[in-house]
Amino acid sequence: MLQRRPLLLLPLLGLASPCVRAGLTEGDAASGIRAALERGAAAAVAQLGRSDGFLGNPAVRIELPGHLKDAAKLLKTLGQGRKVDELLTAMNRAAEAAVPAAQPLLLAAVKGMSVDDGLKILRGGDDAVTQYFAGKTRSPLIEKFLPLVTQATQKVALADKYNAVAGKAAGLGLVRQEDANIQQYVTGRAIDGLFLVIGEEERKIRQDPLGTGSALLKKVFGGLN
Repeated sequence: MLQRRPLLLLPLLGLASPCVRAGLTEGDAASGIRAALERGAAAAVAQLGRSDGFLGNPAVRIELPGHLKDAAKLLKTLGQGRKVDELLTAMNRAAEAAVPAAQPLLLAAVKGMSVDDGLKILRGGDDAVTQYFAGKTRSPLIEKFLPLVTQATQKVALADKYNAVAGKAAGLGLVRQEDANIQQYVTGRAIDGLFLVIGEEERKIRQDPLGTGSALLKKVFGGLN
């Protein structure tokens, strides 16, 4: 019965009139959100899970954390730029290699979304999608990504040096403790980047539902614009 109710909660946001006129129900809204997130998740995985998906995208490119970034600039002035670039490339390539493994978990989270979850996202702010996926998938994504990132970073001898240097820097308060291990750091940044791009894809759908070619998405998001 819940899925057939009109969008009773939206009057609080001044959104009920266009939705009700369009005959939009809570079930329609939740289905539209699911469809939008499925598209967003697939697009994000395709965009990031390829060569230069992270390395070539300034919005998600993984840099060295904290004061290690400043130290890297100094190393470059001392002729050690190649080694720094090699480490940064390896970090970003590790994230790119891990991302495709996220798709089954993301799609499962979307399919398991309740009507209430969908309405919260529909009414939520710019970080509503990120918050939903973080709550549902961050822990399993860490378990899935960490061994893949570890495998990728083990190919670079500099990874061990990063852990040694970052561990000392963390002890001095120059780097957060959770960033002192390259595998954990890259895993966390890869997941953050994935959520960021999914949110961007979902916002594109909100802004241009007609461009999706989906009647359901036009109905749900077109009534909110």
